Amino acid sequence: MGKHNKKDPFATREAEKYDNPIPSREFIMQYLEQIEKPVMRDVIAKHFSLTSDEHLEALRRRLRAMERDKQVIFTRKKGFSLLSSKEILQGKVFAHADGFGFLAPEDGTDDLFLSYAEMRNIFHGDIVKAIVVGKDHRGKREGKITEIMERAYTLIVGRFKQKGEFAWVEPESKQINQQIIVPAEQQIEGLDNDAIVEVEILSYPQHNQPASGKIIKVLGQYMDAGVEIEIAVSNHHIPVDWPLAVEKESKQFSNKVPEYRKKAREDYRQHPFVTIDGEDARDFDDAVCCEKSSRGWRLWVAIADVSSYVKISSALDEEARTRGTSVYFPNRVIPMLPEVLSNGLCSLNPEVDRLCMVCEMQVDKRGNIIDYRFSKGVMRSHARLSYTQVAAMLKKGKTLFQEYASIYPYLQELHALFKAFHTAREKRGAIDFETTETQIIFSDNKKIEKIVPTERNVAHQIIEECMLAANVCTANFLLQHNIPILYRNHEKPGIEKFNDLRRYMQELGLKFKSKAPVAKEYAQFLDSVKGRNDYYLLQIMLLRSLSQAVYAADNVGHFGLSYDAYTHFTSPIRRYPDLLVHRAIKFVLSEKDRKEYHYSQAMMQELGDHCSMTERRADDATREVTSWLKCEYMLDKVGENFTGIISGVTHFGLFVILDDIYVEGLIHISNIGTDYYIYDEKRHLLYAEHSGKKFRLGEKITIKVAQVNLEDFKIDFVPVSEATVNIEKLTGRKKRSASKKYKRK
Repeated sequence: MGKHNKKDPFATREAEKYDNPIPSREFIMQYLEQIEKPVMRDVIAKHFSLTSDEHLEALRRRLRAMERDKQVIFTRKKGFSLLSSKEILQGKVFAHADGFGFLAPEDGTDDLFLSYAEMRNIFHGDIVKAIVVGKDHRGKREGKITEIMERAYTLIVGRFKQKGEFAWVEPESKQINQQIIVPAEQQIEGLDNDAIVEVEILSYPQHNQPASGKIIKVLGQYMDAGVEIEIAVSNHHIPVDWPLAVEKESKQFSNKVPEYRKKAREDYRQHPFVTIDGEDARDFDDAVCCEKSSRGWRLWVAIADVSSYVKISSALDEEARTRGTSVYFPNRVIPMLPEVLSNGLCSLNPEVDRLCMVCEMQVDKRGNIIDYRFSKGVMRSHARLSYTQVAAMLKKGKTLFQEYASIYPYLQELHALFKAFHTAREKRGAIDFETTETQIIFSDNKKIEKIVPTERNVAHQIIEECMLAANVCTANFLLQHNIPILYRNHEKPGIEKFNDLRRYMQELGLKFKSKAPVAKEYAQFLDSVKGRNDYYLLQIMLLRSLSQAVYAADNVGHFGLSYDAYTHFTSPIRRYPDLLVHRAIKFVLSEKDRKEYHYSQAMMQELGDHCSMTERRADDATREVTSWLKCEYMLDKVGENFTGIISGVTHFGLFVILDDIYVEGLIHISNIGTDYYIYDEKRHLLYAEHSGKKFRLGEKITIKVAQVNLEDFKIDFVPVSEATVNIEKLTGRKKRSASKKYKRK
């Protein structure tokens, strides 16, 4: 068996089991431990003097079994080594549409690249353990998966495909590259090709065997109205159905507040509270009341008292925490709480008693909050008003809506208070970006009729300032009492991003005085460049330098709003962090011993991470649906000309947002012209090497719609001067509408 310093300690056992034994697992592991580096199988065979075909095959099988039992690890480039000698990292898998992926380690270290071969047996979102096996050609750490800890998907939405007796489902998510085989006994009879189905995973991919599943629901055909929402819900793991325990708990509630719940509360029913929301709003979780005082104004912000009905650790609470937030799709809402609460007991409908939490503020004539207090109350909304109605009344007077004449004076005081708040906001240095949000308007048959900008009027601004004031008082109140809550943090831009911004502005002859980011200077800078032709570009550059707001247990302030401390008090119907804040306020008001408080700082941080994730999840899902709908809207506009603004410049082309319809598409660099274009990253432009022609972020451009790819949410544009030749190149046809292929049912 070869020349070795030591004898195989398990040679007798191996001889008893096999007629022609090879070295034991233990002896092989002892050798690998001594060698301290990965070795190929032929090196191991040579070390143990294994030369016969029988011995070599036995060694191959033994090493495979040791790999399966996680005693050794095999790296395709470097061979076998002991798994125990490797640092094992655990983390979440992020898949790329091209088949490879990355592991984001939980310890916060750099991502591990996962090859196509490593990704074959795992899905996007799986939690796995892996080791570092080397570096790829870019110097990025490369990983090998050693164990799958948690599967992200049990259900997948995709398109049913069948060829003869063979059937499978192709996932709609671009991050899942594997097909799901559907055995004959798990199919639904009479199902058409390309039907959108939900498949339950019966077995996950392993050992080069694909996943298999059972079709449990047919969602519709690809172009059916609403199917895009079903796909997004599945792709992003958004809970839709209520667990039985939640349905059971919900049955205890009616639409009327029981008398016993109104006890030990301040009575605000005579205060002229009003709700002000959009015309299509169904739930009303906040109401406001304002009166003039000798020092300025008294403002009351009343918020539905959700925490009175959703008790800690109840089924309702567990489900609300899981969901984290309501998700607002065009034409559909997936609520955080069941309708009996969100549209019933916790909706501040007019002329009915409702439980509430109230933040009462004393505001001076300069818009400064000089005092505040919190209380548990019972209220009655005196009117349900829309933003449009309030704006019209403030502009044209109380005669416009006679039925609201009694509350008109209070609306006037709200308007006066808003002006004072706005002055204080400017003095404080809050940043006001002028962004355009859009609304998709549907016809009666659920066909997209148009895409319009959502207009903000003075009534929107009034409510926004009132809610900001209540949120700031809440953060200060709970900071003062040193109780764990979730703050809404918006950190300062990183110094590297800020320095990039400063350098870019300097090239345009514009300067930031400070050497570190200051919110007030951002605000002053924005104000100073209004009216410039490149204002859109400058605003984009400032926005891109900012970080993303998150929920966290440690307060770091809100850079964009220029607050030292900020939290969310105002929407416990639709945001779980707000519900946690209400519980904290109630605990402080109860004057109980701190030891009785349910949440620790560590628990709150864990909840903050979760709620930040659910917020991103909701944003990603709604963005996906909106992109799908906008692509569908453009299907019959192939070949048409539009004007737009260059919204992004990259090495591969130009992104353009179209005027009036607010749809974004890409002009690929190969379709810009015959010249060679160079990407200037610092100045955010593409310029032609020979002609010197430039395409800069924020500039106007006229384009022709060349192609719409509904499956990938992509729209291709070409500049009008290049339109004819490039439409033919992209689509192989002249101006033929893509709507012939896709028709929404």
